[in-house]
This record gives sequence, structure tokens and C-alpha cells, in this order.
Amino acid sequence: MKTPEDILAQLVSFPSVVGTANHAIVEWIRAYLTELGAKVSVLPGPEGDRSNLFATIGPVDRPGLILSGHMDVVPAAEPTWTSDPFILRREGERLCGRGTSDMKGFLACALAALPAIASLPLSRPLHLAFSYDEEAGCCGVPHLISRLPDLCAKPEGCIVGEPSGLRAVRAHKGKAAARIEIIGRAGHSSRPDLGLNAIHAMAEIVAEAVRTADDMTAGPFDDNFEPPYSSLQVGTITGGQAVNIIPDRCTIELEARAVAGVDPARLLSGIKAKLEGLTERGFKTGWEILSAYPALSLKDDAPLAVLLRDLTGQEPLPAVSYGTEAGLYQAAGIDAIICGPGDIARAHKADEYIEIGELIACRNMIEALGQRLRA
Repeated sequence: MKTPEDILAQLVSFPSVVGTANHAIVEWIRAYLTELGAKVSVLPGPEGDRSNLFATIGPVDRPGLILSGHMDVVPAAEPTWTSDPFILRREGERLCGRGTSDMKGFLACALAALPAIASLPLSRPLHLAFSYDEEAGCCGVPHLISRLPDLCAKPEGCIVGEPSGLRAVRAHKGKAAARIEIIGRAGHSSRPDLGLNAIHAMAEIVAEAVRTADDMTAGPFDDNFEPPYSSLQVGTITGGQAVNIIPDRCTIELEARAVAGVDPARLLSGIKAKLEGLTERGFKTGWEILSAYPALSLKDDAPLAVLLRDLTGQEPLPAVSYGTEAGLYQAAGIDAIICGPGDIARAHKADEYIEIGELIACRNMIEALGQRLRA
């Protein structure tokens, strides 16, 4: 039987960076699970070079539970890495490498627990749902969720193993992000009457975004979050060539984060309407949704919350500030909760790590979950 550390070393060795092909890591996981007798489905995405993976231990025709995680990681371009980010390095109790906390550590724990669970007489199944391109805004998992009716009976719940210190979390905000482009007409800056200044036009869109963000501070409110209201910001802006050239192109990226009960995409609707009005003045405009996922909100007395309270011995946290795939499962009618090893504060930075004890505790929790599914 492989330990979580053994499996994590293998998973980290695959540079499955978001937005790139992931055949190698998918094939390794598929082969591993097939040897355990799992029913495995590789589900190619529309991109053609990356896939989701879904596997089941136990009877597929009965409602069970999903362990959900993503196989992709953010790039490891930080110059302060002290070792190869795609070779697991042990430093005392720490295991360093890209994705160790976010979130290949959870995948390793789930895979390490499967041999013990596969040996049990299960009356309900345990499913593994491993996705791609979560780091791009949960782009891969919707394709997996849409296939669930063909793969298994409707699951009772989903545990998303994002790093939470192995303490369950019941809620997070939803998110929608968009890219806006404005195309005007270039010319010499001495004749602004002959051009269409794309940056000036974009300034109106940015001002609308700022007004929208200010309005959100008036609610609705959810005191489980910090801040307790929805938010919006412009994160990037590019445009122009030189100070004496009328800029003919300007692009921004912006995002909205919404409390439960608020559609994050609707928070951007006023900005989109403002953008469309520019066409009457001769500008061409572009609007591209980069990512969108709904908020998660699970009641504290939901069966899944009660189960995780029992498994972890801790009261679930009401909410976290980061987003996950859990909201998409809940939107599909499957109760979802967050619970995984590691710490989100270690993610997306040099020398990301997870502790060996955290992996062991998570594997033990998943094995205990398997006992709840036996006949």
C-alpha cells in the first residue's frame, strides 16, 4: 500500500499547470484506480488536451458521496523557490512542492485511503471527482457535473478537499470575472477630433465599476464573510502605445464576488450595459466571461455538515473568503462542503508545503468515511 507521501511525490512530479494538457497525471491516476478495481471514466473536455476523471468504489446505482479535487496547479514561476517545485522535497515534517496544499495533498490522501475502502463491503459508493482548470475559475468541473447522471445515481453529498486545516467549511462567495475590450481609432494626439480614444472610453467603464462596487457596500449582508457584502474590482488594465498617439485599444479584467443569494454575473450587468452604449459613439467593444461559479451556502444542520462534524471532531466554519467548485455541485442539487488538509495561506507561493501529519489525518478521515458507507 502506498502512503500519502508516496502518492503525493508522484502527483507533484506532473507539472499539470492550469490551462495546459493533463494527460499524464490523468493516466497515472486512472491506472492506479483501475488496479484497485474502481470503475473509472476519463472525461475529455472541449479543449481536447485535458480531461476530468471520475471513479467509483462500490455500487454505482445507489446514492453515495463524492470526494472532489482538482488536478491542476498554478504556475511555479516565483524566483524564490529553494528547490525544483515539481520534485517533492521533505524538510522535517514539511513536504514542499507546487500543489502540495492546493490541492494534490487531498488527492493523495483520497488515493491512499482507497485500498482500505475497496476492501469493505460497501452498501453505498464513494466517488472520486478530479477536475482540470479549477485555477482558471472552475472551468473544467461543469463538464464533469453534467455527466454525473450517466455515471452514477445522484450522490447524497460532495466533499471538496480544498485546504481548510481539515476543518469543514459551509459557505463561500460566488464569483464572476470578465474581460472587456474597447477598440477606437488611432491618430496623432494633436488631432483628438479625428480619433476615438479607447482609454478615455474605458475610463467611463471603470468609473461605472467603481460606482457599482460602492453601491454593494449597502448590502445585502452576510456577516459570515469579511467583508460581509458582495464586492467588485478592476484588476488589470492595458492600452495605448505612446503619449502622442491616440490609443485605439484598451482592455480591462474585472471580477465580482457575491454573497449567497446574489448571482455574481448579475453584478456585472450594469457595467455590460454601459459598455454596449459605447457602440453608438463609434467604438467596437468586446465582452468575455473568464469564469463564473455560484456561492456555497450549506445549513449547519444539513446531514453533510453533521457528518463532517462527526468525522473531524470540530464544528464546521461558517465561511471562507476563497471560492471553490463546491458551489457548482450545490447548484446541481448536490449538497457540498469544503474540508481538506493544508492551509490556503501556503498556496500560490514559493516553497508551498503540507505537513506529513496533515496528510495522515486526512487519510484517516477518509477511511473513517468509508466505514460510514459499508453495509
